[in-house]
Amino acid sequence: MEAFVATNKGKVHILRLDQGDYVLESICQLINEKNIRHGVVVSGIGTLDRCVMHMVTTTGYPPQEYFASWENQPLELLSLQGIIADGCPHLHMVVSDKEKAYGGHLEEGCRILYLGEIVIQEIEDIDIRRVPNEKGIMMLTEDKAGR
Repeated sequence: MEAFVATNKGKVHILRLDQGDYVLESICQLINEKNIRHGVVVSGIGTLDRCVMHMVTTTGYPPQEYFASWENQPLELLSLQGIIADGCPHLHMVVSDKEKAYGGHLEEGCRILYLGEIVIQEIEDIDIRRVPNEKGIMMLTEDKAGR
């Protein structure tokens, strides 16, 4: 286990997504435009008419992944959260249709049906990034010399 501590929070960005906007693509656009290096996505809600996510389907290495997608289907975006490290978001989501909920890793191609609202808390005094471990899994690490 490794823990990372930040004491200075930066700006809070509230992102409104309109019909036809793409979720991950809009978050990446905001990260680039506002030069957000590190932060947390603390909330994400809305409705989708297109959705792509992936989830692991095995417990061995390398992990096997399944990509689920929905096209022209109404879905509720119940939750979106994750970490932005060195400008790269790693986000997970939960969506539901009228019968059940699905969770996984947010992928490009998730499109807003009616509205979306996302809150990103910027973190200013930490320098974290992802590097592969011995099994190829991208793990968070802190660059203490980079501060």
